[in-house]
Amino acid sequence: MFARLALAALGLSASAGAWAGLPTFCERAQDITAEEQDRVLRFAGVVKQELERSGARAALIARAGTDLSRFGLLYSHAGIALKDNPGSPWAVRQLYYACDESRPRLFDQGVPGFALGADAPLRGHMSLLFLPDEEERLLEQAALDKPLALALLAGKYSANAYAYGTRYQNCNQWVAELLASAWGRLDGQQAPREQAQAWLREQGYAAGPVKIPSHLLMFAGQFVPLVHLNDHPVEDIHALALHVSVPASIEAFVRRQAPQTRRVEVCHDEQRIVVRRSGEPLDAACTPMPGDEVTAIAP
Repeated sequence: MFARLALAALGLSASAGAWAGLPTFCERAQDITAEEQDRVLRFAGVVKQELERSGARAALIARAGTDLSRFGLLYSHAGIALKDNPGSPWAVRQLYYACDESRPRLFDQGVPGFALGADAPLRGHMSLLFLPDEEERLLEQAALDKPLALALLAGKYSANAYAYGTRYQNCNQWVAELLASAWGRLDGQQAPREQAQAWLREQGYAAGPVKIPSHLLMFAGQFVPLVHLNDHPVEDIHALALHVSVPASIEAFVRRQAPQTRRVEVCHDEQRIVVRRSGEPLDAACTPMPGDEVTAIAP
């Protein structure tokens, strides 16, 4: 109860602690109308078309799931879309928190389900990173290597997990560690997470920092389920800057490591779907610019 009161005092919803795109209150249900569902599914269809027309076999995919605008973030949840995913073509391999088991799991989810996981069906954003051939091959191989993917999975979940600790993990941290294992050609046999994090440090990976707007918000976060501070350095807590893996951190790292990476972004509001292939970011309002592909959504 205190958690909800503290969050209410800050103007936050019960899901505000979901730093990595997953609800922190497992009982939270999302109401969505048939019209909203149809809009999101049409949006997902455009995203899947972009994947299919890319000629790629794997892509890094991120969605704007939970509203993280107060932290200056649009995207919250990342995974790997795989053309030859055993579940279905272009299903997204990702970490999710299994509420009924109280532990993180790996999950393959089709693009429509991935899109429907966002909090706000009135507006949605997805970004796609298409990698150069060798980086793509290594990532695809690692993502489809089930023993490796599972070896990188932590036993405990924290939505704001410290990027250089192994006590917890969030969905984006699993993606970052899988990238490290793939591109660093790590064997994953001994302490795979420690190996991956060491490689990320050596390559200059910068997780966040996520800027917390106030000490009050930092304090309230301690009472939100699946949000923890006991893995973060004390100096980061005092500085209101937590080193957490978020999609923006992963994208910046990928584009520095593989400058030929191609970025496509797709968004929708209640009137239109916008596709931008120039690599320039779309704004949160899904405002089209010259050169974007715009499809009207009939009322």
